[in-house]
Amino acid sequence: MSTVLGIHRFANRISRMKASAIREMLKTTQRPNVISFAGGLPAPELFPTADIAEATQMVMDTYGSAALQYSVTEGVPELRNWVAQRLNRLHGTQLVADDIVITNGSQQALDLFAKIFLDPGDTVIVENPSYLGAIQAFDAYEPRFLAIETDAHGMVPEALEFALGAERQTPKFLYLTPNYQNPTGVTLSLDRRREIATICAGYNIPIFEDDPYGELCYEGAPIAPLLSLGSDATVTYSGTGSKIVAPGLRIAWMAIPDAEIREKIVPAKQGVDLHTGSFAQYVFHQYVTTADRLERHIAGIRMTYAGRRDAMASALHDFMPAHVTYTIPTGGMFFWATVDGRIDTEELLKVAAAQSVAFVPGRPFFAFRDRGNGMRLNFSNANEDRIRDGIERLAQAIRSALA
Repeated sequence: MSTVLGIHRFANRISRMKASAIREMLKTTQRPNVISFAGGLPAPELFPTADIAEATQMVMDTYGSAALQYSVTEGVPELRNWVAQRLNRLHGTQLVADDIVITNGSQQALDLFAKIFLDPGDTVIVENPSYLGAIQAFDAYEPRFLAIETDAHGMVPEALEFALGAERQTPKFLYLTPNYQNPTGVTLSLDRRREIATICAGYNIPIFEDDPYGELCYEGAPIAPLLSLGSDATVTYSGTGSKIVAPGLRIAWMAIPDAEIREKIVPAKQGVDLHTGSFAQYVFHQYVTTADRLERHIAGIRMTYAGRRDAMASALHDFMPAHVTYTIPTGGMFFWATVDGRIDTEELLKVAAAQSVAFVPGRPFFAFRDRGNGMRLNFSNANEDRIRDGIERLAQAIRSALA
């Protein structure tokens, strides 16, 4: 039986819901000879598989069928308490378990926050460029984007204040990735964090602080999150276990000190999945609370990723044409590179594919898709030899594109 296309009366918002550029790209980079800098993937060889297996058995021995039962929407109490205490220890916050909601990955947190704030035509503030997954999540709710200039130190507060002064309607919230930003790798300075918090407090604009990479620090000391600055701004903080343990568990969290926001997030989540998987929560909690396994694991990740970052920096220096500029991040998982303005990196990707190397073109990271000469390069998911080989291939592709 054949299917007739184009007969369904879909919601208007569906026209703005596009497939993720990264998810689609991953389908085409599975050939073993392709060196991929495309996905933001942790290194699978570093996953603590034996420890997770042991934690799984301990959960079954300790909780039995209770670990397989429905649970409360906010998350299992033991894990919520662990998240609150860890954030308090790392950042000097004063959170309690009731402030925490466990989400099915940090992408769900983005969707839930947008769901409770955005009506069609509302304005949301983003960095320019910004995380394309956030743009994708917000776009389903049909907002306007207010894209704010960024530089080597993150979002420019003066640009934010100027843009807000010109707005006719107050934006519903500001989305910010202050640590090792995706895609640029840039870290927002402490002074700018304070300035942005002050500006948002003055306009009564809530801040969504997305911090998936904060514990992947390779140089210096981590900068305090906006959540911990003691400002008058309303800050919701999102963290995840995907980058420090394993993304397949889909364990992430929102720290929501504002009770009014939290009370809206909970029923919004109930309408999606009732609660994050109980079993995965118990396994994650068992793993992170057994001896010092998590701290040793994070230390190992940092050491490996720092070496891979250095390998990419060295290869970029050795192979790239002079017109290519790039960041050297102090943490996280990404370099951001820009090429000669005559090159559109979406077209460059086709040339690079012929060289068996992949990356993410920069255009989807801009809310208005108006800049085409950037590209995001992931360094966490390839060893140092493959990184060097891949960057040499990419440099050859760039020279071919110009020629």
